[in-house]
Amino acid sequence: MEKTPSPTVVFITGAFVHHSCWDDWKTYFESKGYPTIAPPWPHKAASAETLRMSHPNKDIAANRLPAITDHYDSIVRQLPGKPILIGHSIGGLIVQLLLQRGLGSAGVAIHSAPPQGIFTFRFSFLKAGWGPLGFFTSTRQSFLMSFTQWKYAFTNRMDCEAQKEAYYRFAIPESKLIVRDTITKAARVHFENPHAPLLLISGSDDHTIPASLNYANYRKYKKSNSITDYATFPGRNHFVLGQPTWKEDAGYILDWLNKLP
Repeated sequence: MEKTPSPTVVFITGAFVHHSCWDDWKTYFESKGYPTIAPPWPHKAASAETLRMSHPNKDIAANRLPAITDHYDSIVRQLPGKPILIGHSIGGLIVQLLLQRGLGSAGVAIHSAPPQGIFTFRFSFLKAGWGPLGFFTSTRQSFLMSFTQWKYAFTNRMDCEAQKEAYYRFAIPESKLIVRDTITKAARVHFENPHAPLLLISGSDDHTIPASLNYANYRKYKKSNSITDYATFPGRNHFVLGQPTWKEDAGYILDWLNKLP
């Protein structure tokens, strides 16, 4: 009997980082028999270095959450069968938004940006988010994290040389508007509605999206009567996809997927 092909895994990138942050994850999942794609956001198909040199980039600055969500919606609908959706940060939020549209056979939200209505006054969250929100600056210009901001928001507690390598490999300009969109109805999730299986993952050392936000996100789904699971890992910061522990996290996700009914 011919084996049923595995569903495609769609990796959805978050803000501020290049889509090549998924390269190792793609190789790992493909070695386990899953076809994968990691499509870039609109206006971000060039290399990280090229995108940094384009800053301030008016096209990137114009990106909005509804358009990015629709961008991935269109990609997913063109695939044969329902894919597995795996997203990081705002990419995790997009996973949640796509699942409520009935897209995806399962979803994994890694350190997901919180949907509308979930907030914290934790200092690290406010400090990490202040610059990207770009208050009192033009929204017609993109935002590019300085290395100092990157060290706090993404790679805290990592060796300085590793922080520098990560910055030059992955940091790219971002839209200030898309960050602001996460607190509007564009980021509204109807938590009570049934949905495909969803796993939310958090990290103990994440300054940008503290674990408490991910747990609050998870708790909102308690009335959905759908599979919703939560896991937290020690020592993970917001650069979780590129930390030395990434394969442990990817393996946990794969085990979770394999256990689904």
